[in-house]
Amino acid sequence: MNQLRIRTLAGLFVAAAAVAWAFAGLWDSLDNTLPAVPLLAPVILALIAIVLLATALSLRSRLRAQRERRPGAKPVDRMMAARAVVFGQASALVSALVSGGYGGFGLFLLMYRMDVPNRREQALYALLAVVAGLAVIAAALFLERVCRLRDGDEEGPGGPGPIGHRA
Repeated sequence: MNQLRIRTLAGLFVAAAAVAWAFAGLWDSLDNTLPAVPLLAPVILALIAIVLLATALSLRSRLRAQRERRPGAKPVDRMMAARAVVFGQASALVSALVSGGYGGFGLFLLMYRMDVPNRREQALYALLAVVAGLAVIAAALFLERVCRLRDGDEEGPGGPGPIGHRA
């Protein structure tokens, strides 16, 4: 499994922001009403960030207990950890696109539509969605770091697994 690169996430964010900004400008130039930014967008992104962070902290404490050979340490299932990392990577990629889209739309609102009262609220919701999206990316990168292989962890069959769990 390849590690996420911040360059890739930043590129997705910038591309989505540019497309959203251009689309909002085109839509507005056709005298159409711009769509509203839903209030639940930042809330849902924040909930995803919380789930990712809780998963990372739980795995980190379980792996630390296992590494220190504490009595009663619960082993970490390899497939569960792999699924968590895949969920984190998918969340980070989608979040980069979504927060970039909200960022481009919010930038358009800030530049051209601040005279309309309800558009100020929409720009605020877009900004909050961008911040929550960046929190998802940070939590996903932290989760990926927690489950990363350390040097010497990849031995043959029967040796430590991807996260230090004996087969």
